[in-house]
Amino acid sequence: MAEREFSRYQKKVIQRYYDNRPQMDEQRLSELVAELYLASDKKKPKLWESAREIMLRLGTPESRVAHVMKTGDAAILAEVVKDVQSGKIRPKPPEKAPEAPAE
Repeated sequence: MAEREFSRYQKKVIQRYYDNRPQMDEQRLSELVAELYLASDKKKPKLWESAREIMLRLGTPESRVAHVMKTGDAAILAEVVKDVQSGKIRPKPPEKAPEAPAE
C-alpha cells in the first residue's frame, strides 16, 4: 500500500478523532443496547460483535465482556454502559494517531 502524506489540517482531524474516540465508543455502545432490543435475529450477531469490540476498546475487563457475550442479554450490556458512564469502567488512554514515516 502506498504511503500517504497528510497535510497539517488532515493530521489535526485524525488526531481529534483519536482523542474523542472513547466518547464516541461510549455513545455507540449505548446505541447498540437499543438496537439489540429491536434488531432481527439475522442482525444480532453482528451487533453483538460490535459491542464486544467497543467494550474491549473502552477497557471493560475481559471476564465481564465474556459474561455479557455469553448471556447475550441487552439488559446486561446496558449495565456495562451505565458503569462506563458513571466512571466505574474507565476508558483506556486515547491512542495516538498513526505517525507518517519521516523522509
